[in-house]
Amino acid sequence: MATYLVGDIQGCLAELQALLSSVHFDPATDELWLVGDLVARGPASLQTLRFIQSLGNSAKAVLGNHDLHLLAVAHGFKTINPKDQTQAILDAPDCESLLTWLRHQPLLRQHPTFDFVVSHAGIAPEWDLKTAATQAKLIEKQLQSANYQQLLQQMYGDQPARWCDAHTPLEKTRFTINSLTRMRFCYADGALDMAEKMPPQALENPDLMPWFDVPRRNKLPTVIFGHWAALGQYQGHGVICLDSGCVWGNGMTMLRWEDQQYFHQPSLTAHQSAN
Repeated sequence: MATYLVGDIQGCLAELQALLSSVHFDPATDELWLVGDLVARGPASLQTLRFIQSLGNSAKAVLGNHDLHLLAVAHGFKTINPKDQTQAILDAPDCESLLTWLRHQPLLRQHPTFDFVVSHAGIAPEWDLKTAATQAKLIEKQLQSANYQQLLQQMYGDQPARWCDAHTPLEKTRFTINSLTRMRFCYADGALDMAEKMPPQALENPDLMPWFDVPRRNKLPTVIFGHWAALGQYQGHGVICLDSGCVWGNGMTMLRWEDQQYFHQPSLTAHQSAN
């Protein structure tokens, strides 16, 4: 048995399948952990959802911001981003089944044996693992409840920027979703910045730093995340970023946990520009 972790798919199914073929992935014995953003800008979002769903329990996905946005679009709370290629999902005969499967995926997964946790964007500096897991579970319960559409309608917004300022259930919901699916940079006090997307070395604001560079009181397992194509494949500070920007024409990255070996698949088709 092998444990594989892969960066943002974004509908780039050909690259994912090429990676899995190169390591002889066997869903009967192996596991595939996915860091979220299964869909959106790539050419095969519908086929990607169908494929990952077909892997059954061997696929361990978390939700990314694009996945949540698709759910909001499907229920009329948002419109499709012109850059997204997700209309085929909404038109598919199995749309309801796919979206039900999607909203039953968690925002955070911790491996039961290995010392790692997976979240699309990371874990807020103000949180320890217990808090992150507790808040993620609350969102998961809402998404899987009969009233899940209320969450999809109300989840958008950049405030509060700090967990200590989240007092109401709605404020806690927004902070949780932002920190687990949208976060990149933070201030030294742990406040989230929702605007900057550039690589850390290009940052001009001296008050901002990558979320994983903000000192925290409690040690975490290795946090494996995606969401930050401008950061790219990165390892350090107890974190591993696997988003190497396949959808932007770069390539897809996968890590085999047991021997820490990386696998990279160059983009196979012409994808969108980063703009």
